[in-house]
Amino acid sequence: MAVCEAHEGTAEESEPLRSDANLAGPMADPVPGPRTESGDVSRETPPPMDVSSGYEGDPSAPVGRAAQQAVEAMTRAGEGLPRPEQTRVMVVANQKGGVGKTTTTVNLAASLALHGARVLVIDLDPQGNASTALGVDHHSEVPSIYDVLVDSKPLSDVVQPVPDIEGLFCAPATIDLAGAEIELVSLVARESRLQRAISAYEQPLDYVLIDCPPSLGLLTVNALVAGAEVVIPIQCEYYALEGLGQLLRNVELVRGHLNPDLHVSTIILTMYDGRTRLASQVADEVRTHFGKEVLRTNIPRSVRISEAPSYGQTVLTYDPGSSGSLSYLEAAREIALRDPHAQQNQSAQQHGMPEGTQ
Repeated sequence: MAVCEAHEGTAEESEPLRSDANLAGPMADPVPGPRTESGDVSRETPPPMDVSSGYEGDPSAPVGRAAQQAVEAMTRAGEGLPRPEQTRVMVVANQKGGVGKTTTTVNLAASLALHGARVLVIDLDPQGNASTALGVDHHSEVPSIYDVLVDSKPLSDVVQPVPDIEGLFCAPATIDLAGAEIELVSLVARESRLQRAISAYEQPLDYVLIDCPPSLGLLTVNALVAGAEVVIPIQCEYYALEGLGQLLRNVELVRGHLNPDLHVSTIILTMYDGRTRLASQVADEVRTHFGKEVLRTNIPRSVRISEAPSYGQTVLTYDPGSSGSLSYLEAAREIALRDPHAQQNQSAQQHGMPEGTQ
């Protein structure tokens, strides 16, 4: 299995670690995670890795390289990153199916948790794939995000700790969520029920990642009202930008009427195959139209990433030395080092969309 080596470079010193998440609420923390106290604490930030062109399955990979990369990956994860001053609520959305929304949500969340952050994944997709990938129970009798949205159950009553990853939690989805779109129509404040639940959650968190269904219905609108940042995974395939214009228009509508803080902060290229010209062309086109919102790290097309959910794991625990694992660790590092307010006043419609984009 071939994996790319890290670029050598001089480490830059990061800002002191700061987080208001040290102020715990009155509820007991279900799985207390290690928290770095505020103060004059600094860590050296390692230089970025070049993992964007990785492709697994190369029989010419040196023997023992996978084990070496696994050790390096977990060492990098343990180095830590600066925590946000306040909880960052990130909505992973794209109404086009099969672009890697759920995969990106769970692996970014696991990467941030392995970096020392406290992360909550909210599974808003009735299929419950994010819950499956995190190894969290989500059969019909389990309290789920449906109960939070429809029955106003406190979010703390449905959150479960994720096995094997300290500091990572999940609010699971059950099949009941499939009917929530219809049931929410008649409820008071139907667009802001998730936002209220997150605001009332008293446990300290650094990140909340919301996995949206492949649609632009009330569930996705609830996510957009609850979050401040939109993360858009874009598949490096021919129809990459198909329908993306409608998502950006919806973001603008929600920003204008319901959530003025909402903005597209991150675009991440997924299923990148460096051996094909098409993948490079799509990546160049996306970077041309979206500029600095696009992460430098591309997520490669990876067998390991696809296999991990069948074992109830993220790729970070399933195969830490794979190119997919290294890519998500580096993508999480990029996200953590970005200023969450830097692009807040930019409009997504300022980007010129290519002809034919719906």
